[in-house]
Amino acid sequence: MAQPRVVTIHYTLTNDQGEQLDTSREEGREPLSYVEGAQNIIGGLENALVEKAAGDKLKVDIEPAEGYGEINEELVQPVPRSAFEGVDSIEPGMQFQAQTPGGPQVVRVVEVGDENVTIDANHPLAGETLHFDVEVVEAREATDEETEHGHVH
Repeated sequence: MAQPRVVTIHYTLTNDQGEQLDTSREEGREPLSYVEGAQNIIGGLENALVEKAAGDKLKVDIEPAEGYGEINEELVQPVPRSAFEGVDSIEPGMQFQAQTPGGPQVVRVVEVGDENVTIDANHPLAGETLHFDVEVVEAREATDEETEHGHVH
């Protein structure tokens, strides 16, 4: 099997409404580097960048299945307000880290009632079609250590 590559990209991410969700092109931000095949970035974007070289520019639209998945209604559920012990004010949009059987999970508050708080454990971008404007800055062979560890050194 070929040695995985380290790919470094500048990107701007927008949603269907054209709102900018994230970018590496702002002052003080570094380009994003990842090891191919190490699941450092969403699959749809990684697949679009296979065999791309430094200087390549592309626009990629990624459906939810290749991004952060569809919205799973089972991940939206009420929990007793007592689960937020020590939190004085709970507002929609706040994020908390919950301990789950599968490990820590970030949950977002969607509704606050007198006795229950409705939380959503879906990724904030679940269900969204993602639009990336990408420029490949560098592509090189990963070192053995980077391949073994699954991240860029």
